[in-house]
Amino acid sequence: MLEAQGLAKRYGRRNVLRDASLTINAGELVGISGGNGSGKSTLLKILAGFLRPDAGTLRAGAPIGYSPQSILLYDQLTIEEHFRYFAAARATAVPWRDLGLDLARRYRFGPWWRERVENLSEGTKQKLNLALALAHDPGLLLLDEPYSGFDWETYLLFWEHAAELKRAGKALLIVSHLFYDRTKFDRLLRVADGRIEEEIPS
Repeated sequence: MLEAQGLAKRYGRRNVLRDASLTINAGELVGISGGNGSGKSTLLKILAGFLRPDAGTLRAGAPIGYSPQSILLYDQLTIEEHFRYFAAARATAVPWRDLGLDLARRYRFGPWWRERVENLSEGTKQKLNLALALAHDPGLLLLDEPYSGFDWETYLLFWEHAAELKRAGKALLIVSHLFYDRTKFDRLLRVADGRIEEEIPS
């Protein structure tokens, strides 16, 4: 589903990534952790195609859904308009309204479907940020701290949904500085010294 070999990225004199490699298979849920500034978010941006590596190769075998750590929404647009415009930008044939409403119900923000983003709580914005990454039914999900602003109920809903996506053959890569429930993952990786190391779930 995704294969990266020898990725490197430098900012000035600092090597954020050097010879970073990983493979993610269909139906696999993989976690990547690391300290602040270790290069986790840089890695995800490269994998999502938003940042060009200085070296290395990258191959994705499915459409990608990317949820960045920073909430990237437009204050003057409603939730419905976000789904409509994101679908237009992707030129996807997926029925955006049906899928958007399904995600809004699943993550409990359906009542604000026609509400402007500027009037939403931070938690609802975080839900929308995640839902937009799912709105074109991607085969590969790249999620950067996807549940950091969630309450406990939404956190549980997220993992329930992640398990469903995994059973459907989707691949998920989740980046976080810390994983509380490591048993949910098939594999855990760690970014250290610019490289990706395998961990053994405890």
